Amino acid sequence: MHRRTRRTLLIVAAILVLLGLAIFLRSKAPPEAARLLPESDGIVYIDLKPIRAFLRKDLKPPQRVPEYQQFVDATGIDWERDLDQVAIGLHRMQDPNGPNGPVAYSMVLVGKITGRKLNDWLDAHATARESYLGKTIYSIPSDGRTVRVAQIGYDTLVVSNTPTPEQIHSIIDRHRTAALPFAGSSLLERHYHDVPLLSLAWGVGQIGLPFSESGAIRIFGFSLPLQPDSTIIASVAPALPVPGSLSALRLKVEEIAPTPDDAVSQAASLATLVTLARGFTAPLADNTANNGLKELLKTAEVTQHRECVIVTATLPTGFLAKLAESENAPPAAAQPGGGAN
Repeated sequence: MHRRTRRTLLIVAAILVLLGLAIFLRSKAPPEAARLLPESDGIVYIDLKPIRAFLRKDLKPPQRVPEYQQFVDATGIDWERDLDQVAIGLHRMQDPNGPNGPVAYSMVLVGKITGRKLNDWLDAHATARESYLGKTIYSIPSDGRTVRVAQIGYDTLVVSNTPTPEQIHSIIDRHRTAALPFAGSSLLERHYHDVPLLSLAWGVGQIGLPFSESGAIRIFGFSLPLQPDSTIIASVAPALPVPGSLSALRLKVEEIAPTPDDAVSQAASLATLVTLARGFTAPLADNTANNGLKELLKTAEVTQHRECVIVTATLPTGFLAKLAESENAPPAAAQPGGGAN
């Protein structure tokens, strides 16, 4: 009896150890939505559920344009309410003047966003359909390009506006092995370990591509001394992770320069830009948005280590709420065809 009890305890202990190891490995793995993305030049991921929970009291419902209201009425889906996670793969286009512009997108959307009503809406608006591994891919025309949409799970919708169906096929292929915690693209494999723990939003790779203009990256009206094809690891995480509260967010942007000398030069340029931006914003009128931007610049720090240039800053959550209110419009992804342009 004693031996049997000891053997049972050893088996239970082994199971607990294996379970703990599996949970630990899973916590280190990229989110499943990001693991589904195809090979790409950049990846952006946002976990909207905790952000929405923290900011709910500060946000007002957006006004809906008629087209978006018609979509909500037809499908029962409200992106602002029902979308929980967004993972976007950025694909550089060889012809920046083509219908896709400089960047095409592949998106994995997770939340209460699937169902028969959406299927009927897609079927009514599609000009072509393709069956791939048991999933129906709907082709919807949008601004001179084709947007492909497919429901691949009870809570997962995938969208791609790339010129060929290769990328959305890859997402469906990856969905079959999604349970593997470290599956995913080569970009995730190279850089996800650099993303800080507990990040609510992050990006890796050439994530400056959508912000590029005339060969430069422009944010908040400022031209950054970075190239669009720079390798960047950016993240937003709670500044003080106190359960039930979120007063500020910690922003971190790390660029991997070609050489340490380049990093020294770019760090100096960024530090100068931060100083100039503080001067430009100082005369702005006092309001939540302007004060948030001033606080962001006030806390911004630029450091350099070998070939890495690192910028950190703290952003009050009230700033984000004010920005959301000022938009006062439906989210960019108002419809599967319109949100992936």
